[in-house]
Amino acid sequence: MAQNVQITCINKTPRMDPHDRIHSVGGVNPDGTRWKLGQQEAIAGVEAGKWQFYVSVGGKSVWVIVATSRWGNKYLKTEDDGEQPNNLLSLPECP
Repeated sequence: MAQNVQITCINKTPRMDPHDRIHSVGGVNPDGTRWKLGQQEAIAGVEAGKWQFYVSVGGKSVWVIVATSRWGNKYLKTEDDGEQPNNLLSLPECP
């Protein structure tokens, strides 16, 4: 069974394409320590059923899913996002 994990921060690359901008995602463990995963590792964990990520923006929680761009590249976005993954991109930078 997948573990539900909240993403609270991201690291972006300088690319303009929103599908390629997220380099890593992160958050805080129950014990207060920080965690961070590269986007590809996070995608692999979702697809393997290891993690189910979510974000909370404006008091609303939404699931993070794996999507595929029109060029065949996998990326993370929230269910509520359209073509532009604004919920993830609006998160602060991870330390």
